[in-house]
Amino acid sequence: MAYWLMKSEPGKYSWNDLVRDGGTDWDGVRNNAARLHLRSMKAGDEAFFYHSNDERAVVGIMRIAGPGKPDGEDGSWVKVPVEPVRPVSPVSLKTIKAEPRLATMELIRQSRLSVAPVKDDEWATILELAERG
Repeated sequence: MAYWLMKSEPGKYSWNDLVRDGGTDWDGVRNNAARLHLRSMKAGDEAFFYHSNDERAVVGIMRIAGPGKPDGEDGSWVKVPVEPVRPVSPVSLKTIKAEPRLATMELIRQSRLSVAPVKDDEWATILELAERG
């Protein structure tokens, strides 16, 4: 299983929206690097749901629910189905940046990327930070 971080502006689509809907297609991503990550996702992979903009925090865990599909008419972009797993106590970007074990995390290195891989140890560290509250 692989781990990911996927960003959404809470004013456009929030964690609460995902829970209410029971799942959605993660679509509309128009960045080449993020597209490669979406193509790499497999059913059963898990992702942190990250609220971007003002909130800037990991707020939940979602599961990739199936294979990627074409997103858009030309078929060159990708969307993946996701479903909520559980909320987590928010872990802010400030907290993530302050944690030395997360210094090389893609969220910090390529902060504008909307979909990024998360290493196993980074996943565990963020869960640990969430448990601390």
